[in-house]
Amino acid sequence: MSTPSSTGFLHAWARLIGTAKLPAVARRRGRKPRVPLTDLLPALTFHVMQSAGTLSDHLFELVGASLADSSWSDRRTRLPWEIFADLLRRALRPRATRRQREAFWRGWRLVALDGTQFSLTNTPHITATVEKAQTRRGRAAFAKITTAVLLEIGLHNPLAAGIGRRGQSEWALALGLLAQLPKGALVLGDRLYGCAAFAVHAAAACARVGSHVLLRARASIKPHVVTRLADGSRVIRVGVRAPRNPTRIAAWLEMREIRVRVGRTGHRSHELRLWTTLMDPAAAPAVELAQLYAQRWEHELYFRELKRALRKTDVLQSHTVETAAQEIAALVLASALLATERMRAAPGGVPVLRVRFAHVLNIVRGMWLLLGPFDDLMTDRQREQIVRRGRTLMSRCLTAPRRSRTVPRAIRQPVKKWPRLLHTESVEGPLAFHLV
Repeated sequence: MSTPSSTGFLHAWARLIGTAKLPAVARRRGRKPRVPLTDLLPALTFHVMQSAGTLSDHLFELVGASLADSSWSDRRTRLPWEIFADLLRRALRPRATRRQREAFWRGWRLVALDGTQFSLTNTPHITATVEKAQTRRGRAAFAKITTAVLLEIGLHNPLAAGIGRRGQSEWALALGLLAQLPKGALVLGDRLYGCAAFAVHAAAACARVGSHVLLRARASIKPHVVTRLADGSRVIRVGVRAPRNPTRIAAWLEMREIRVRVGRTGHRSHELRLWTTLMDPAAAPAVELAQLYAQRWEHELYFRELKRALRKTDVLQSHTVETAAQEIAALVLASALLATERMRAAPGGVPVLRVRFAHVLNIVRGMWLLLGPFDDLMTDRQREQIVRRGRTLMSRCLTAPRRSRTVPRAIRQPVKKWPRLLHTESVEGPLAFHLV
């Protein structure tokens, strides 16, 4: 592997993953691979950040090694998932400091838990192994792979990720991520997690590391009220049902419930129902928690950055489920690298998320191109000047302060009636042209 520049991508990668060795890959018969794993992994992450080019192009650009695309495909197919799982566990960690005040609330690090789905390419291998979802209009156009991410929402920095290589649901993946909660965090979750079955696991995981949880509870649940608190919130008990016998209450969970009506003058309001393990109304006022829950939407914006700015296509480029999971892991790792660069570029006193993600990505691509293949043409002083100027450019690309607004929860109806496509058909043969 080439020696990383103190300002280039390889140096940023080394800071991200640390110095511990990667898990060993089982040796196969034949000669030793010419390109080591320690070059392949950063090259894959570097590749998903680029707007054009192949893996072989970006490997040569990064470390000066040559590997054909067919060899890339073979190497990725044989890589065990444990390599990427270990890489995610080592590389993803909290990065916000107390200087990033927007990343904390009353001393608690703001974290969100949510999931999304990535579309897979319709290759023979994928269509044969992954069943497409059934909708009211027929089979979905693409098979999906579910991903859950634990996110430091003040920086859009991923803390842990679970990827459903075996068809796991968002629920199952999220339960697995609870073991990676950081200390001193306040975890926000939407209505998928707002039930006793998930809350009991989340509360136990938070208690182990000194963290807390704030979930939006489902409206259909009817808890038992234990007592009313001074700020209007209530201490409640909800039954946790046995997994194999839903009619039996296996345990009781005690939490604090906050109910508020949210709306604007002249517009219809709606009720917000929250559960939290922060039981002291003086330390955690109910209205402040209700206002704080709106920041959970930052997780949706993170997924938009991941899918629309960082990823190059509407569907993943990989041709198997295993390599698609590797591609998603590389996207998450790339977002962690960019979160660090974004944090360093933010001017003092300006929230990190006001620095435009797309501009950071474009500037970082250019900087790492110069500090890669052309690194030996510059002095140390010139490299440092490039980095300083790049961060200055990033710091000028700020969004306006966000307005307080909402949009209706609805979809647009098509203006014209189009035939419904249930079965894909193709017509082949030469085109016929008739003069009229």
